[in-house]
Amino acid sequence: MSLPTPRTDPQMSALPRFIFATRWLQLPLYLGLIVAQCVYVFHFWVELTHLIEAVFGNEKALRLLVTSIGYKASADWVPQLNETVIMLVVLGLIDVVMISNLLIMVIVGGYETFVSRMKLEDHPDQPEWLSHVNASVLKVKLATAIIGISSIHLLKTFINAENYSDKVLLWQTLIHIAFLFSALAIAYADRLMSHSIKRPH
Repeated sequence: MSLPTPRTDPQMSALPRFIFATRWLQLPLYLGLIVAQCVYVFHFWVELTHLIEAVFGNEKALRLLVTSIGYKASADWVPQLNETVIMLVVLGLIDVVMISNLLIMVIVGGYETFVSRMKLEDHPDQPEWLSHVNASVLKVKLATAIIGISSIHLLKTFINAENYSDKVLLWQTLIHIAFLFSALAIAYADRLMSHSIKRPH
């Protein structure tokens, strides 16, 4: 004699489905990040165009570059594309690329983790890290990317150090160190959690 199967409350089964479906509310957020990515691409090409124009002697483009990188010249400064200006502009372009990479990591990894699977297993361009991505791995990778971006900003400041006060240099260095220790703490906590999960009971 078989036992009767318990009746399932349709309201209780519908509620979890509704709660789980609310993950799609994050979709507009990721679409907004894609728009921000487009803005960064546009900004990158504007800066690169100004750099190319400055190489060919366009004084207006050179002044726009100097203003955008925060390089403060003396009052009698003659517009010229020196090594320091080129280095600061290139570091600014690298900074844009790294932030763009961070956006891609958040968009792809976040969507895959929190919204829906992309089913990219057989795609030749699938990112290597996406096959084992989860919330913890994503946090560590984001922290590492933020350290890289902070390093670029700090390097730009040191190259142009004569135009910054000692207080600004000190605070930027301390903030970078804080980012570094935060990333180490996140990575250490993730390692402890992964070991506790793998440990047999």
